[in-house]
Amino acid sequence: MRTALRPLWARWLARRIPPAASVRLNQRRIFIVPSRVGAAFAVALVLMLLVAINYQNSLAYGLTFLLMAVFVVAILHTYRNLAGLVLKAGGGGAVFVGEQAVFRVRLESRGREHQAVALGWPPAELVLHDVPREGQCEVEVSLPARRRGWLRPGRLRVESRFPLGLLVAWSWVDLDQAVLVYPRPLEGDLPVSAGLGEDDDEGMRARGQGADDFQGLRDYQPGDSKRRLDWKAYSRGQGLLVKDFAMLSGRDLWLDYESLAGDSEMRLSLLCHWVLQFSARQQPFGLQLPGTSIAADVGEAHRDACLRALALFGQRP
Repeated sequence: MRTALRPLWARWLARRIPPAASVRLNQRRIFIVPSRVGAAFAVALVLMLLVAINYQNSLAYGLTFLLMAVFVVAILHTYRNLAGLVLKAGGGGAVFVGEQAVFRVRLESRGREHQAVALGWPPAELVLHDVPREGQCEVEVSLPARRRGWLRPGRLRVESRFPLGLLVAWSWVDLDQAVLVYPRPLEGDLPVSAGLGEDDDEGMRARGQGADDFQGLRDYQPGDSKRRLDWKAYSRGQGLLVKDFAMLSGRDLWLDYESLAGDSEMRLSLLCHWVLQFSARQQPFGLQLPGTSIAADVGEAHRDACLRALALFGQRP
């Protein structure tokens, strides 16, 4: 039954609270029901009323109606704690598969203060924050990134149980947020195709770190591939040394999808690893994917363009 009703609920929510980068909570967007504590409180009131009727006790009547009045007043205050609150999408940075994708949400008050406002995506624990009167605060909520591409978290739950915890007022808002998820970097053999033409090697000289000619040994640095460690030197007590190679100038260094073995995700993970490696070394390289070619270049913009192409490879626009 729940599975069958879920699409109907989603369509009704989309009409009542359409996706938007900024949402202000009002009576059409706030729902309120008794919490578990409130339900137990209501059952206790019913029992107290039955006892008062049975024994015709004026004090029991007075206490029962007083607590009922408190419950009714709590409905108004719980609703007012969310009413008027403005939620705005704050964006989020790209992550790799397996990391936590962080989404920023800005809470703004246009009047009264909002206390103990909780945000998040159940069943994960909600993040609790207070919003000052006519002020704002920025909240970071996270989701695990399980697959590459665009991660769209869907509707965010906003709730409050302030002041007594007898009722819970909540809303489901869609701030139309998305975070780009890159493939998980995977160490492996260097997937390069150097030189797309048939130029001779005459006149070419070593330039930077690459994969063409062995240049010698250098000290190990974090991020270096363990496949290049010189274990013989390590066994002689010379410390961790890495075999250093150089690229021949005059030839472009290409990371080629078709030159790799394995399934699609493994290839993309290997390419992602070497994009990060070459970018850290400031070494120019190009990326060749089926249907996509990014010319050899260097820099953060080039790195981000390559990672984006890997993240969105094979996915619909």
